[in-house]
Amino acid sequence: MKEIFDYVVVGGGSAGSVIASRLTEDPNVTVCLLEAGAPDTSMLIHMPAGYPAMVPSKINNWAFETVPQPGLNGRRGYQPRGKTLGGSSSINAMLYVRGHRWDYDHWAALGNPGWSYDDVLPYFRKAENNEDYRDPYHGQDGPLNVTLVREPSPVNALFLQSAQEAGVPVIGDYNGAEQFGAYMFQVTQRNGERCSAAKGYLTPHLGRPNLKVMTGVLTRRLLFDGRRTMGVQASAGGKSLEIHARQEVILCAGAFGSPQLLALSGIGPGGHLQTLGIPTLHDLPGVGENLQDHIDYVYSYRCASNTATFGLSLPGALRIAKGLWQWKRERRGLLTTPYAESGAFLRSGAGIDVPDLQMVFILALEDDHARKMHLGHGISSRVALLRPKSRGTVRLGSPDPAAAPLIDPRFFSAPEDMAVLKQGAKQMLRMLAGTPLAPIRGKALYPVDAADDRALEQSIRTLSDTQYHPVGTCKMGTDPLAVVDARLRVHGVAGLRVVDASIMPTLVGGNTNAPTIMIAEKAADMIRADASVRS
Repeated sequence: MKEIFDYVVVGGGSAGSVIASRLTEDPNVTVCLLEAGAPDTSMLIHMPAGYPAMVPSKINNWAFETVPQPGLNGRRGYQPRGKTLGGSSSINAMLYVRGHRWDYDHWAALGNPGWSYDDVLPYFRKAENNEDYRDPYHGQDGPLNVTLVREPSPVNALFLQSAQEAGVPVIGDYNGAEQFGAYMFQVTQRNGERCSAAKGYLTPHLGRPNLKVMTGVLTRRLLFDGRRTMGVQASAGGKSLEIHARQEVILCAGAFGSPQLLALSGIGPGGHLQTLGIPTLHDLPGVGENLQDHIDYVYSYRCASNTATFGLSLPGALRIAKGLWQWKRERRGLLTTPYAESGAFLRSGAGIDVPDLQMVFILALEDDHARKMHLGHGISSRVALLRPKSRGTVRLGSPDPAAAPLIDPRFFSAPEDMAVLKQGAKQMLRMLAGTPLAPIRGKALYPVDAADDRALEQSIRTLSDTQYHPVGTCKMGTDPLAVVDARLRVHGVAGLRVVDASIMPTLVGGNTNAPTIMIAEKAADMIRADASVRS
C-alpha cells in the first residue's frame, strides 16, 4: 500500500503530537502521523496515579535496558520510554519543569541561533495553559494544561519545612524568575486527569480530514531519491506500507528511536553501519553520539501505614479503593497524585550560580523504578545531577528495526559527575533527616552513613539510575558531531528533520518533557516558514 501526504511524522509522542496538530491547522496541509504503540485509551494513562503500573512494565512502554554500566557496578540501567500516543508524556510523572534560562542561552552560545531563553520563552508560553501563574513567564491559551497538584498530601509540608531547616528557601514558581529553592510541583493535568501531549494536541483534532493518525505501525527505514528523503517504509499487522512525503519526513522518535531509524536508513557513522551490512547513504558520525541523561540517586525511609503516603498494606489498599471510586466519580481524591508532589533545586557548593542538582520528594517507597516492591509504606527522595559531563552512545545491535538499540549512557565515566552527585546526596540525606520529618520517618530501606565518603559512593553506584531524561543523540549544531542545524534539518540530506529531545546539544537543568514540547512548537513554525519559502 502506498499513500502520499505533505508531511510524514514518525513517532506520536510529545513532539510528534505537537507537530501533527500544528501543521494540520492549515486545512491545505496533509499529515500522516505514525506511532508504533497503541492508542492512548488506557485508564492507567488518564488516571494520574496509574503511571507506576506502566513505568516498571511493558504496558505502553518500550521498557529498554542499557548495556552493562561499569559506573553502576556492572548493572544494566533501565530506560522506560512511552509506546503509545503521547509517548513518554503518557506514562511519566507529569512534572512540568522547563529548566534554567542558562541552558537555552548556552545552546545559542554553542552556535545555534534562535535558541536563547528569550527566543524559546514565547514557545513555552504558546504551549501552556497555566491555571495558577499569570505573568510574563506563562501562557493561558495553549493546549498543554498545567496546574498545581490537585489534592496534595500534608507530608509535603514536612518536606518543605525540612528544606527550610537545611537553609533552602521555599519558593512558588520554579519555572519563573528564580529556580533555586524547594517548591510544590506544577503538573500536566486537567480536571484531575493527565494532560499528555496527545490529550492536549491530538485528541481534540482527530476529526480533521487532513490528519491521519496510524497506531501499531513500526517504521522500518527512510526512503530516498538520491539524498532527498521521499518517505518511509513501515509495517503494520504483517503488512508492508510505503508512505511518501511531498514536503518532509519529520522524525519524532526520541533520543533512542530517531538515531536508530537514521542508522537503519544508512545515515550515521559509516564504520558502524558497515559492520551490520547497512549501505552508507551519508556518513554522519554524530548520529547516536552525545547521549546525556540525568543520573539519579534514590533514598527511601519506611513510615507507618497511617501516614498520607502510598504502600502495600491493608489500610493503603482501602484508601486506594476509596480513591478509585472517587476518581471515577468526581476526578478528585487520592488518585490524582503524581506521587512526586514536591521537590527542590539545589546548588552543589559555594560559587555555583545556576542550580546543578534536583530533588524529587516521593510519597512511597521507591526501589529500582518500582520493579522491586516492599510491604508497607514509606517516603523516598531522588537527587539528580542536572548537567553531567559523561557522554554515551546509542548504536544498532542489529539491522532488524524491531530489535532494541544498544543504549550506553556511560554513567559516571566522567569522574566529576560522582563528585557533584555525592554533594547532592549529602544535602538530600541531611534534608530527609530533618526535624520536621522525624514524626513519620522510620528505618532507611538501604541505610548509609553520609559521613563515610566511600560508603556513600558505593551506595550511589548501587542505587542510582536514570531520571528518564535521555537527550542529545541527534544534536543541533555545526561541529563535526552535529546531526541537525539550528532549523533541525539533518545535515547532508534534504527533506528530513529531527524534532525531539535528541536534538538538544546539552541537557537542560530539569525534566525534559516541557522542553521537548517547546522544541516541537518552535519547529512547527520553522517548518511552515520553510515551506512558504519553497512555494
